Amino acid sequence: MNTFEICIDSVEGAVAAEEAGADRVELCSALFDGGLTPSLGTIETTLRAVSRIRVHVIVRPRAGDFIYSPFEIEAMERDVRAAVAAGAHGIVIGALTAEGDVDVPTTRRLIAAAGDASITFHRAFDMTRDPHAALEQLIELGVHRVLTSGQEVSVLEGAPLIADLVRRAAGRIVIMPGGGITPRNIARIVEATGADEYHFAALVSSDSPAVHRNPAPLMGGSLNRPEYERSGTSGALVGQVLAAARA
Repeated sequence: MNTFEICIDSVEGAVAAEEAGADRVELCSALFDGGLTPSLGTIETTLRAVSRIRVHVIVRPRAGDFIYSPFEIEAMERDVRAAVAAGAHGIVIGALTAEGDVDVPTTRRLIAAAGDASITFHRAFDMTRDPHAALEQLIELGVHRVLTSGQEVSVLEGAPLIADLVRRAAGRIVIMPGGGITPRNIARIVEATGADEYHFAALVSSDSPAVHRNPAPLMGGSLNRPEYERSGTSGALVGQVLAAARA
């Protein structure tokens, strides 16, 4: 039986994923930036709002590369401890060197901070210069799973590398494809990769309930989404992907 993890950025997303039958969520903020550390309040409220589904929390202090300063590493370590203390079942991390290798000391430090929580190394893996060497390092470190698109724009394009990683891992670590999974392609991805776990977002846009609207100011930078548009996890879309995978 395959395991399905949904990438979410709200308490409502966790509830929708649980009701749709997903096994786990990756709780983030700022999905527009690829996912950043959610607030402690969001973590605690999410854990109270669900009962069956497991909640893994990403710890990533900013958008951009995965090369972190000493201050950022200290903040990440504190965030890991706080998330675990709040009851998070797992932690999602990723840190690299400037040369494109796994930052082993930082990864080891964050794993130690997580205690007995499950550890996922996120798609920083897709930026490593040698995925096979990185895989062996993560296995040695005791990481439980790797999230990857096969170092391509989506899982479909990266399926050959993902299948190779699944074979090389040989049960020592979980290889979890993620990136561009939809109801239309999930069956092909399952067949092509042979993976046991899959990660995807199921976001839909909706209009803001705001009645008064000022179209002039923008709250973000030059690259932004409309101020009066919301993005949320669709339980129906989660269910469609799960049904297509299990058909």
